[in-house]
Amino acid sequence: MNKFVGNEQQFQKIKTQPGFIAALDQSGGSTPTALHGYGVEKDAWSSDEEMFALVHQMRSRVITSPSFTGERILGAILFENTMDREIEGQPTADYLWSVKNVVPFLKVDKGLAEEQSGVRMMKPMPQLDSLLQRAVAKNIFGAKMRSVIAHADAAGIQAIVDQQFEIASQIIAAGLVPIVEPEVDIHCPDKAEAEALLKKGLAAQLDQLPEGQFVMLKLTLPNQDDFYADFVQHPRVLKVVALSGGYARDEANAILQRNHGVIASFSRALLEGLSAQQTDAEFDAMLGASIQSIFEASKT
Repeated sequence: MNKFVGNEQQFQKIKTQPGFIAALDQSGGSTPTALHGYGVEKDAWSSDEEMFALVHQMRSRVITSPSFTGERILGAILFENTMDREIEGQPTADYLWSVKNVVPFLKVDKGLAEEQSGVRMMKPMPQLDSLLQRAVAKNIFGAKMRSVIAHADAAGIQAIVDQQFEIASQIIAAGLVPIVEPEVDIHCPDKAEAEALLKKGLAAQLDQLPEGQFVMLKLTLPNQDDFYADFVQHPRVLKVVALSGGYARDEANAILQRNHGVIASFSRALLEGLSAQQTDAEFDAMLGASIQSIFEASKT
């Protein structure tokens, strides 16, 4: 039996405390979009290193804000580049936990393959074991991987679920808690059908997990309210979290409130309205209002 071997204090915080997960894990492909949303345009950098330094400044500003604390935020998902950097002289994950009381997670996937059978699987991850070892050494609690469902194709969705849980078993073996994220595209023309197929596949995998193994599920806000209620109660599921998936914050919050026991793990919806041009007071006020609205929606 492969019992959870991570930080028990962090485990209990995720399991029992109110709050939500901040997704701060945009990577290489999505970083320019994140910076654009923050008011930093492409002419502000001339190399990937300069781009990642700018996005780290943005993330550091969010994380060091007085509004960003463990009172309302349970955890934060980091990109590998962010994990390897420091905030105020401490490794990012250590700063999150020791200063902010926020549990650190790491995005470990390498992006999406081309669409086949209505889905986009994860690209191969040949360096995953070494990355997980580094994550453990950096005091990371859990690891997230994302794939995307574009159509209600039964074979494609089964392949996504199988791949997610195959990687999840590697993450569990490393002593971390996996966040399984098979996103259903909100523009999927047969979204409700796709969600039904996904739910069936996830339930079968969850029921096979041995005692002492836990996963978190990161799922698209469903068409049917409380559609994932069984997973909220499942003994192998530490938490069910929802991605905003392109919905604006107010709409995402409204749908989330109707899904009891599910909490937010928002990215764009969390950072909406923040700008490099804002004063620190303006920035903190905007971030604080955003955090409060997502916190309230996550409490139902």
